[in-house]
Amino acid sequence: MTIRTTIASIAACVALITMSGCAVTRDQSSVGAYIDDTTITTSVKARFVENKDVDATSISVETLNGTVLLSGFAKNSTEKVRAEELAMSVKGVKSVRNEIALRS
Repeated sequence: MTIRTTIASIAACVALITMSGCAVTRDQSSVGAYIDDTTITTSVKARFVENKDVDATSISVETLNGTVLLSGFAKNSTEKVRAEELAMSVKGVKSVRNEIALRS
């Protein structure tokens, strides 16, 4: 019986040490924040696909802590502005960095 208790104690200690290595540290996003950012990115991309003014395949979307980064190429300034407007309209977006370049 004491061998089982010892093995269980050792397993618990190993689990605690291993789990502490997975803890969120400063400047890292939590799992919940990561999921929120992924949801925002997916929603922005979906709005691009639904909108005829924006070419969803030419614009990349990344999200970190609610800040959306748009990059890629737009045909004209109207498309660039519309992409930013669509991104800002998504729930959970705090700000948008529009780094879309205009194609000449």
